Amino acid sequence: MPQQLDINAWDRKHIYHFFKDFDEPFFGVTVEIDCTNAYSFCKENGHSFFLFYLHCSTLAANRVEGFTYRIIDGQVLVYDQVHASATINRPNGTFGFSYIPFYEAFDDFVFHAKKEIERVQQSEGLLPATSGENVIHYSSLPWIKFTGLSHARHYAFKDTCPKISFGKMSEIAGRKTMPVSIHVHHALMDGWHVGQYVEEFQNLMNPSIP
Repeated sequence: MPQQLDINAWDRKHIYHFFKDFDEPFFGVTVEIDCTNAYSFCKENGHSFFLFYLHCSTLAANRVEGFTYRIIDGQVLVYDQVHASATINRPNGTFGFSYIPFYEAFDDFVFHAKKEIERVQQSEGLLPATSGENVIHYSSLPWIKFTGLSHARHYAFKDTCPKISFGKMSEIAGRKTMPVSIHVHHALMDGWHVGQYVEEFQNLMNPSIP
């Protein structure tokens, strides 16, 4: 169960109150992640590169406390874990939203992710069978090396979930990089928190290769 944050004792309370009622409270950045080692690691071990970086991203988000905060009914709740709600492409060019539970161990994450991907690809609906506020909204655009990205938003819907998107991997001088767009709610996080996430994600994307 999530724990309620004592806003009055929070060192960010003035920032929270300033941004919480903005019409557009999200801010976003786009960074490049070096995925040279991660891609080689996946190829050498027969892993899905998509599931590897999705797991690394979710693991990094769970290690940065701001990514586990949500605003619900005027309260800030802190979740023990956040999970992945990723768009899954279908052979016919459409997509559906998934719910992939977070597991610390990569093998456990992959086992459940593959079952959910198969379910989405064999269905026609858009929304996942299970979801909640404690998710990261993920999308992947493997066809586009983007340098910026915006999201469709329904402003009447009070959404505070972070949104992370991955772009097309490219290679220059033997190094592979991938653009990553990160959008977060400014009442809950600042650039410092996003910087923590990027650093943690990049570290996880550098697995040791024998």
